[in-house]
Amino acid sequence: MSGRDIQSLLAQRRVTRAISEAVRTELSQHVSVLTPLLRPEAVFSEYIEGGRRDAGHRPGLALKELQALYEQIAPAKPLNLRRELTPPFPFANVGLEMTPVDYVHVATSGQHERKITVRRPLTWTLNYVGFAPAKLQALVDAKGRSPEEMQRFILAYLMLHFVFKHQPGLTHILDELHFPVTSTTVPEFGELPVTRIGIDVATERPGDDVVIESAELTGMDAFEEVVNADDISRLQSPFPQRLLEIVARHTSAAASS
Repeated sequence: MSGRDIQSLLAQRRVTRAISEAVRTELSQHVSVLTPLLRPEAVFSEYIEGGRRDAGHRPGLALKELQALYEQIAPAKPLNLRRELTPPFPFANVGLEMTPVDYVHVATSGQHERKITVRRPLTWTLNYVGFAPAKLQALVDAKGRSPEEMQRFILAYLMLHFVFKHQPGLTHILDELHFPVTSTTVPEFGELPVTRIGIDVATERPGDDVVIESAELTGMDAFEEVVNADDISRLQSPFPQRLLEIVARHTSAAASS
């Protein structure tokens, strides 16, 4: 990269990090307000320890769907767990946390290959407190892991998945705020559904030459995608206007430096 390219990338990174912090702060406030509705007992009722009995059919239906998916994915690789479910489950009054999303990219430049951990700065895994993906990965990799602990992690991800599924109004509210909720899978956890949340603004990874040179300059096998600021102008709400102001402020600062 030329000196100008480096300065351009640094400017993009500054804008991206400022926007990421603003999005995370705003999104965290919405998640905090919605937390009582996103706890397992909101859908599974009496099947959660201390949960109140619900006269409707939703708790039983949700439990049946959870059990069916659990029996499908738990015994399969890489989870490899054969343990029956026994409600009620110990998930009363759990909180929520947002965990950064990283992935490994093999960057290639000529004959040179380098594994780079890339972060998606505007997307987070939404999980119950204490059940972050990194902890689940450590449990999957552990040789002497506790079957009970593994079951709790699987349940934590399954329950959040079905809490959203059985309360589509919550997903709609977040969509209207430009914070879409998605359910995905990752190779490390097989077919276990992982809930993610972010904003309707794209981020992108530059070409491998740029990624490798950036890693060499920083001395770290890590990179962060950069925001596509043009996407912000297409969002129609007061909050994206704040993000546009961030872009303008940083662009002005970069031009004067």
